[in-house]
Amino acid sequence: MARKKNIAAGLDAVIYARYSSHNQREVSIEQQIAECTKHAAALGLRIVGTYEDRAISGKTDNRPRFQQMMRDAEKGKFQAVVAWKSNRIGRNMLQAMVNEAKLDDYGVKVFYAEEDFDDTAAGRFALRNMMNVNQFYSENMAEDIIRGLYDNANKCMANGRQPLGYKRGADGKVMLDEPAAAVVREIFTRVAAGDLFVDIARDLNAKGIKTSKGAAWNKGSFQSICQNERYKGIYIYGNVRIVDGIPRIVSDELWYRVQEAMRMKKNPVGTRHRVGAEDYLLTGKLRCGHCGSYMTGVSGTSRNGELHYYYTCQKRRTEHACNKKNVRRDVIEPAIAQAIKMYCLTDDVIEWMADQTVQYWEKHDNDLQIEALEQQLAENKKATSNMLLAIEMGIITEATRSRMVELETENSKLTAQLSAAKRDVVKINREDLIDELHILRSKDIQDREVQAELFKDFLVAAYIYDDNRLKMVFSFMGKDNSVEIPLETGEDPPDGEDSPDAKMFVLTPDCSTKKALYFV
Repeated sequence: MARKKNIAAGLDAVIYARYSSHNQREVSIEQQIAECTKHAAALGLRIVGTYEDRAISGKTDNRPRFQQMMRDAEKGKFQAVVAWKSNRIGRNMLQAMVNEAKLDDYGVKVFYAEEDFDDTAAGRFALRNMMNVNQFYSENMAEDIIRGLYDNANKCMANGRQPLGYKRGADGKVMLDEPAAAVVREIFTRVAAGDLFVDIARDLNAKGIKTSKGAAWNKGSFQSICQNERYKGIYIYGNVRIVDGIPRIVSDELWYRVQEAMRMKKNPVGTRHRVGAEDYLLTGKLRCGHCGSYMTGVSGTSRNGELHYYYTCQKRRTEHACNKKNVRRDVIEPAIAQAIKMYCLTDDVIEWMADQTVQYWEKHDNDLQIEALEQQLAENKKATSNMLLAIEMGIITEATRSRMVELETENSKLTAQLSAAKRDVVKINREDLIDELHILRSKDIQDREVQAELFKDFLVAAYIYDDNRLKMVFSFMGKDNSVEIPLETGEDPPDGEDSPDAKMFVLTPDCSTKKALYFV
């Protein structure tokens, strides 16, 4: 100690203090400075400044005040550094030794208040051992933290900051942040509909809505949101994936539609979406009959260099866990469109849909209770007239004044409710609706705009099997909303069933005839 004191006496010194976590007490910095000040006094050092890094890990040298200290040391502003322990300079042994070596090159000596070893071979050996202990402590603590985080993950507990739409619940699990979840649903719905990112960003900013980081939205704010599988209810942390581990925000169908919209945009912020050759119209609706997974769009080039488009089972594609064959897009899309026309746009079904639609909107209009509101408003006006008559007769009391105020407030409220209800009235002309459905039936199913309209209006899901069965689930038939249809591939295609010249047929409802769906 005496030798070290002789070496250090009279030198200008600074104190470096750091703690790495907000979980540590704030006083820890002050305690370090107090211990370093005491040690400096014992060595005869003159303290000329302090450098403090709060809530920053020693695992990295990217510490603002530490870097400033190193720059000042290079400029010769002091001749010694006093730290509480060597792990303040660098928790990793090699890191600490490198930093010490840099300071030594600058002519700056390093002293540790809690590791006061002599400047001898034995003292330096003891110091290096202490650095090894510090490194072991750091690595062991990191392993404990990671182990704890993965233990939380297996229980679907919230680890760290949650994506937009979620928050940590009182039980530590992930729960919906409903106002933010509504924003996520709006984003997905608009992206699926082809809205521009810049338009979505402008509208959200106009409403005063911020991103999860509290920033304004821009056209680059949506990529990570639209590709985040957590919104399908999948808990994800590292390599832990638990289906239905967290509350779902968007449906599988909407999520896959958004993936298709994102994948098909050569420029993610490009022009407004229109149906084109690159679209897979059954995205989010076509499912594998073998495993139930969604069929997603892929493309491939044949031996003659021609580009073909297919639907493939997502589980087969990503997990290699299903043997469902690929289905050509130009075969299955017209097949399903024709099947919808054959089963959903017959004369009987059109009449039934028209009746159901009219009944639905009549019930909707009745639920608005317009007649009841009109009656209440008439009674209010009558009561108001009686009060005015009483006032004209000289009956003016505090009770009459209060009652007039109540009637006027009630009148304003009823008037607003009645106006809103009348705006919500939907008038459906049955014959016009029937005519529109007949026009839709007469359109060419090879027109991809027509196919898109049929899928959107009538189809919930379609399950395709390798034995050429097709099960379709419709959106308008209540409990009896599904039908299974046998498909057939045309005879003797030139190069097998995957040939560009292959045809597919769907049997009509009475199974007595079959109708070609696609010809090249």
